[in-house]
Amino acid sequence: MTSPRTGGQILVDQLITHGVRQLFCVPGESFLAVLDALHDAAIDVTVCRQEGGATMMAEAQGKLTGRPGVCFVTRGPGATNAAAGVHIAHQDSTPLLLFVGQVAREALGREAFQELDYGAVFGTMAKWVVQIDDPTRVPELVSRAFHVATSGRPGPVVIALPEDMLTEAATVADAQPYAVVETHPGAAQVAELQQRLSQAERPVAILGGSRWSEAATQQFAAFAEAFSLPVYCSFRRQMLLSAEHPCYAGDLGLGANPRMLERIRNADLVLLVGGRLSEVPSQGYELLAIPQPKQALVHVHADADELGRLYRPAQGIHATPQAFAEAVSALRPASPPAWQAGTKAAREDFLRWSDPAPIRIPGPLQMGEVMQHLREVLPADTIFCNGAGNFATWVHRFWPFRAFASQLAPTSGSMGYGLPAGVGAKRLWPQREVVVFAGDGDFMMHGQEFATAVQYGLPIIVVLLDNAMYGTIRMHQEKHYPGRVSATQLKNPDFRGYAEVFGGHGERVASTTEFGPALARARASGKPAILHCLLDPEAITPASTLQSIRTAALAAG
Repeated sequence: MTSPRTGGQILVDQLITHGVRQLFCVPGESFLAVLDALHDAAIDVTVCRQEGGATMMAEAQGKLTGRPGVCFVTRGPGATNAAAGVHIAHQDSTPLLLFVGQVAREALGREAFQELDYGAVFGTMAKWVVQIDDPTRVPELVSRAFHVATSGRPGPVVIALPEDMLTEAATVADAQPYAVVETHPGAAQVAELQQRLSQAERPVAILGGSRWSEAATQQFAAFAEAFSLPVYCSFRRQMLLSAEHPCYAGDLGLGANPRMLERIRNADLVLLVGGRLSEVPSQGYELLAIPQPKQALVHVHADADELGRLYRPAQGIHATPQAFAEAVSALRPASPPAWQAGTKAAREDFLRWSDPAPIRIPGPLQMGEVMQHLREVLPADTIFCNGAGNFATWVHRFWPFRAFASQLAPTSGSMGYGLPAGVGAKRLWPQREVVVFAGDGDFMMHGQEFATAVQYGLPIIVVLLDNAMYGTIRMHQEKHYPGRVSATQLKNPDFRGYAEVFGGHGERVASTTEFGPALARARASGKPAILHCLLDPEAITPASTLQSIRTAALAAG
């Protein structure tokens, strides 16, 4: 470039160079120069209602595509609101770029209006925090931000933008588009893995983390089928292997199938691909011993620092899931594996565990039948989104994830994620059906983003389970302080009316027979819709009631 451009224009040009076609923001005066540059840019801007929701929308797109989601927020309160999305991106290993406004350079260090030290605020939850003080360095530092966010274990990068830097003119060339570097396993490592499998008697595979692709999941599926290898997916990573695959045997989430956990404990070889096996999937760090698992652990991860960090592997393979899956896809066992019967039994355990038909809960709305209906009428590639709460069990246990990029759920356990994630997904792929599962407490964390869905005409379906409480906390309260209900009860609005006053479609569902017709009307409306489902407060999990939990706690003394 031979003509001068403002820092804001240089920044927007870099986003286009790096392939950004959508971004999310809550506008602020601290980056007006960027907003002006976006006016004529080939980037779709989604204006959101709260910075946490905006960042979660961007994170959702990063999770679905493997490319960095992009979000702009203003300084101070805008940045702190966005922190929830940054934390999700950190724990979920999602590439994310958060651009944050900053005070003018001459005012730095004076605690000026809304000034923050972003390195101090985000330093423990972002891969990199940088402030761009010179417009000539925008191409360099933005390029580096894309590479850092996508390399090794992906994660969030926070870029601070002093407002006067964005209005200063400079002449500088654009950077080249970023390229993700794949780390491949060596031939000797693949041969060693095949030798370990040939000597194993009870091997299992666990899939998790990020840096997968649709092709990689298909390649690993072929490898698993060739070796009749039972495969489990990590917490909220069920989209990594189709639930219809003959080797799929369940997921390592909250309230996991006890028979599945016993099989993993009794395995003699664990192939862990892409994941970290952190607190939830490891069942409180008890599934594998730390630092030395009793099972022979083959750990495949894109970040060398994760290998041996918690679990000392018998074989560590520094490779991305995509490169690893490609390398093992053509492997074949020398003879039929001896564990085929065990794989079939593990599969049967999963099918029984995930069958909603036998489930009965208190009240006229039977969620087992609701899940069965959803299985019958929704497309296999429907994107399911949820935040945090007991309500999510209905999705994770009873919805059969069959397509890559069909699951948006925070492994960080962040409430309020589902609705913004659904907006991000529908903005990305408007042709895909998007269903948001939410609890009443969960929904109200970012319920204002329903207005964003209406503004952009995004016909997402929100299945909102209302039991008038923070259900997960109440469940733990009854376990540890039975009968002493404190700070967990809620008085909720009419969510059907909530949807309608925003300009969406609303339904009230009080019984099982009402759900199917209400869902059909919502899908036919062409609008964002909320199905306000009234759930009996006693129906706290698919298998337990509040009364049974309280009774057991009192009996235990």
